Amino acid sequence: MKTSVITSLTYQNHNTGPGHPERVDRVKVVNEELKKLDRKITWFEPKSFDQAIIEQVHNKDYLNKISTSFPKSGIQFLDGDTIVSPGSREAALDAVGSILLGIDQVVNKEFKNTFCSVRPPGHHAESDKAMGFCIYNNVAVGAAYLINHYHYKKIAIIDYDVHHGNGTQEIFYNNPNVLYISTHQYPFYPGTGSEKEKGISDNILNIPLDSGTTSNIYFNGFEKVLKKLKNFNPEFILLSSGFDAHTEDPLAQVNLNSKDFYEITKRIVGVANDICDGKIVSILEGGYNLDALKESAYEHVKALIEN
Repeated sequence: MKTSVITSLTYQNHNTGPGHPERVDRVKVVNEELKKLDRKITWFEPKSFDQAIIEQVHNKDYLNKISTSFPKSGIQFLDGDTIVSPGSREAALDAVGSILLGIDQVVNKEFKNTFCSVRPPGHHAESDKAMGFCIYNNVAVGAAYLINHYHYKKIAIIDYDVHHGNGTQEIFYNNPNVLYISTHQYPFYPGTGSEKEKGISDNILNIPLDSGTTSNIYFNGFEKVLKKLKNFNPEFILLSSGFDAHTEDPLAQVNLNSKDFYEITKRIVGVANDICDGKIVSILEGGYNLDALKESAYEHVKALIEN
């Protein structure tokens, strides 16, 4: 079985304004780089879906507020750095639709694994709040879909974005069916993610990283990720794939290189092959240096294919 890549041209219509780090070119350069793997991957666009699925992770008051926030022209701020434009609604829905399609493909054994090349990202969006460039929490909707639609009992989310996924943690903090693991720079934006935050049933594992963390130090800590993953023994693994822990990224100070994301992915896939038949869906989160982002995403997808 091949690896699928799911993307949509609607990402181009999510306008965040001049100078914003979460910009159109992010997905553009990733997709252009992944075309080098064309014979080894199959491309798809997301399908329409029942938007009530989003209510499984975001409350109705928040969704009603968001639905009236997309402007008819120009841009509008949802918070200090989360911006929407007229095209943002369709782009955000397609980001959610991408992870749902990827899950369908992997559950139905059409593909071994999937990468969703989308924007806006999602892991900072809480059940009732947009923040950190995120509108809907894409990976959280995916986990809820696996539980409610496919009746899976144990889902693991691994988040290696350099910023803590406060939204994903908040949504599943009291849900023993979901394991959330995050490696992230700390203390740093958004201020959450200490080791003391463990969830209702020890279903949260935060691995804080110091500014200046090198690859060797990172991978020493990553053993905790793999041990927790094996002990939880999930039926399906979702990845919040942020590539902003790269040494060239302008928004953080962790010093990984592009090939480190191949190694991160390889190690996760190795465990996934042993415990859940390799079922993985990955979705793009951060990464703001375009060269570092495209190289890291390429290494990530290459590892999904090869392992």
